[in-house]
Amino acid sequence: MQALWDVLATVPDPEIPAVSVVELGIVRSVEDGRVVITPTYSGCPATLAIEKSIREALDAAGYRSVRIDTAIAPPWTTEWITAEGREKLRRYGIAPPEPSGEVLCPQCGSAEVEEVSRFGSTPCKSQFRCRECLEPFDRFKCH
Repeated sequence: MQALWDVLATVPDPEIPAVSVVELGIVRSVEDGRVVITPTYSGCPATLAIEKSIREALDAAGYRSVRIDTAIAPPWTTEWITAEGREKLRRYGIAPPEPSGEVLCPQCGSAEVEEVSRFGSTPCKSQFRCRECLEPFDRFKCH
């Protein structure tokens, strides 16, 4: 099973290539010849691209018989993003959801931020601006 997880950890998210589908918590489980994935929200337009990338990685590693199933219940939650994934998001310029609910600028770390738009570069993110460094940034919506 660990070998499958290792393969999946090399598959980047198509919209945020700095993090893998494992680090984002999209891969829910690896069990008995199947990989279970959950998109970040049920209407995520990247779901098919994610499935295709996973299939290509599994096939290239010799796991052609491993099935990919998509489960939308329970729904994906930002709690499934790994600690490494949160740090990679921050370095990429996206504010990961903080357990405290506080929004911190990924550029300078300031909490002096304002939401500019409920929708950012993708529907699962909102657009913010830092009042300190004046940089715009996306934040993963908490759900």
